[in-house]
Amino acid sequence: MGKPDYPVTTAVRFLREKSIEFLPHLYSYEEHGGTKHSASALGVPEHQVVKTLVFETDERNPLLVLMHGDREVSAKQLARLIGAKRVEPSDEAAATRHTGYVFGGTSPFGTRHPLPIYVERTILGLPSIFINGGKRGFLVEINPLDLKKAFQITEVDVATTQT
Repeated sequence: MGKPDYPVTTAVRFLREKSIEFLPHLYSYEEHGGTKHSASALGVPEHQVVKTLVFETDERNPLLVLMHGDREVSAKQLARLIGAKRVEPSDEAAATRHTGYVFGGTSPFGTRHPLPIYVERTILGLPSIFINGGKRGFLVEINPLDLKKAFQITEVDVATTQT
């Protein structure tokens, strides 16, 4: 068997371990390019590119939110749903510490510590999603329902349109 033409990251090993089929997609990473850049580079709708966002509660408990690339998370709504006083995005150092991934290459698969995962409900209705494969410039395309095979997820409605 030849060497794969994509990086074998912790996320890729996790997907293989869980027998989750994926298609690898490499693109030229652009600092601060976000999902708009990756969607454009791959020729897919930004709505299908899913961001892995690291948040912390007021008690500093980390959690992940999977959100459409063209939407933002309502932190107030999320806090209300999970029973926290406040929820806010982690800073870069804390996000790396919690996940083991470099900022811009954060994947929900194979994080350093198991974290609660909240998924915007409408993501599960998409035909496929493009989500970080554990390295900047590397997305994996999967069936969104495989998120349920990978983790115990909590479906939420916390999306707002980007401003």
